Amino acid sequence: MTSKKKRQRGTRTHGGGTQKNRRGAGHRGGRGNAGSRKHEMHHHGPWDKHGFTRPEDVQENVLEADLQKLDEDAALLAAEGLAEEEGDGYRIDVRDVVEDGHDDDIDVVKVLGDGQVRNELHLLADAFSGAAATKVEDAGGSTELTVSGKRRVEETDKDTGDDENES
Repeated sequence: MTSKKKRQRGTRTHGGGTQKNRRGAGHRGGRGNAGSRKHEMHHHGPWDKHGFTRPEDVQENVLEADLQKLDEDAALLAAEGLAEEEGDGYRIDVRDVVEDGHDDDIDVVKVLGDGQVRNELHLLADAFSGAAATKVEDAGGSTELTVSGKRRVEETDKDTGDDENES
């Protein structure tokens, strides 16, 4: 039997296909991991998977309420019985407003400071963003944490206090 080298004598490309095929890395789709997320993704393992998922018993189901929507709907909420008129403003329990139409698996109701506040609002919720608390107080209202909200604040203060003592 003759050698492969001997058999390929006289052929132009020695079994490499057309002469263009062996010019550079372009024929093989790039060098190294080039194309690992595009044209050669089936040759590489899964990507964009990193970190871990927190256990479900540790995760909190947070439902947000926009401050501007509460402000705009204050009169309607008072008419429906979800808010009380108090002087020039309204007293709103945000949990009652937000949980209406949702399941009971909500852990935290947080008020976010989106938009403007025109009415004097006295809000009761589990958490407030910094902007929400500032806007409500600037408009002459007040923010108050629920019992579970106060407990959450105490727990987070306790957790952060331990870290400061260790360092």
